[in-house]
Amino acid sequence: MHAKRSLAGLILATLFLGGLWIWWARVPAGVAAIPSQNIPLKGHPAPDFTLQTPEGESLSLADLRGKAVVLNFWATWCPPCRAEMPELQAAWEAYGAGGLVVLGVNQAEDAATVQAYLDELGLTFPVVLDTQYEAASLYSVNSLPTTYFIDREGIIRDFVVGQMNAALLSERIKTIYP
Repeated sequence: MHAKRSLAGLILATLFLGGLWIWWARVPAGVAAIPSQNIPLKGHPAPDFTLQTPEGESLSLADLRGKAVVLNFWATWCPPCRAEMPELQAAWEAYGAGGLVVLGVNQAEDAATVQAYLDELGLTFPVVLDTQYEAASLYSVNSLPTTYFIDREGIIRDFVVGQMNAALLSERIKTIYP
C-alpha cells in the first residue's frame, strides 16, 4: 500500500511540475510569436541573399547559379575559421576556373577588419559582409564555421558545422563538383 501512495505522489508531483514548466515557458500575452523559419536541408533549394563585398559591391547567391558553391560562414575572431581558410583558398585556386566558387560570408564585422584579415592570409575567394546576420538567419547558422555545399542548380547537397580539414572539404566538394 505504501508503494502505491509513493507512486501516486510521484505522478502528482510530475504533473504539477510539468504544468508549472508549461506555464513558465509560454509566450507572454501580447507578444507575437516568432514565425517558424525553414531550416535549409539537403536536397532543397539554397535560400538566396544579397550582401555587400568589402569593396561595397552587391553580390547575391542567385548571381552564382550555374556554378557549384562552397558557402562558408566565418568571422575573423574564430580560431577554427582561421584554421580552415588555407584549405578553402586551395579549393578556390584548384577548382575556381572550372566553375566552383568558394564564397565566404563574414559575420557582423566591418569591411576594414575583414579586408585586413583577407590580406593577411592572402585570401582571394569572394567574401560578403553579413553585418545584420541576414544570411546567417536564412541558413540557421548557430556555430562558426558552418559550410554549405550547393550544386550548380542551387540545391544544397551537404553541409558541415565546424572546422574542415583538406580531406573533409575534398570529400564534400565531390557532392557538388564533378
